[in-house]
Amino acid sequence: MENKRKRLVDNTVLMFPNLFTTGNLFCGFYSIVSSLKSDYLMASYFILAASLFDLVDGRVARWTKGGTDFGREYDSLSDLVSFGVAPAILAYLHYLSFIPRIGWLVVFLYVASGALRLAKFNVSYRTSDPRYFNGLPIPVAAVTIASGFLFFTEMGDTYYRNYYFMAILIATSILMVSSIKYKSYKKPEKSIRQEFYTNMVMFLLVLVIAAINPHIVLFSLCVLYLSQGVLFDIYYRGMRLFRKESKKI
Repeated sequence: MENKRKRLVDNTVLMFPNLFTTGNLFCGFYSIVSSLKSDYLMASYFILAASLFDLVDGRVARWTKGGTDFGREYDSLSDLVSFGVAPAILAYLHYLSFIPRIGWLVVFLYVASGALRLAKFNVSYRTSDPRYFNGLPIPVAAVTIASGFLFFTEMGDTYYRNYYFMAILIATSILMVSSIKYKSYKKPEKSIRQEFYTNMVMFLLVLVIAAINPHIVLFSLCVLYLSQGVLFDIYYRGMRLFRKESKKI
């Protein structure tokens, strides 16, 4: 009886993170449905909601020690739908359908880059430094696209916004498959309680900042995160080159 109860508790713990992953998948699927119905505002909101579920499921898996290979694969498949296909359909139908050939090729580049990014993560997560992401994470790319839609909606219609959005898609696609390191803000050396409180404070701080003007602030934070990875990469490459030249002298 005691063994059955223990197995039931263990199975519940293992399933708990997958419930959040299913929430992520549902939001991604509903975002696609909303885009097909031309409800692009709702599609953007559901991509943002999917990112919250994705943020929580990884934390829950670590806190409950319920991470499994099945959970990681399920999470990646859900991410491809929510952060690969859903933003791509939103971007194409609302911004890039006016240039059919180039538009769908740019969108496919984004989806393919996202799939490659997820595959690369799955084969290297055991050996990679948990403090950094090797390449731009696909949820950040998707949130950039979703918040970009909200940003351009807030700023009003401009003639060049379709081309701006195309540039965002191409940039995020390149950054996802690049070797540029982005800080993950994971603290594996801390206790579970310390990590929980740290993440709660950071989350509340972001909410307070975003509340000023969510449509503008969220997109600005995404662009800032994208830019800091590129700038630090340029800085470190420049420093390595400078040291090599100094040794020659």
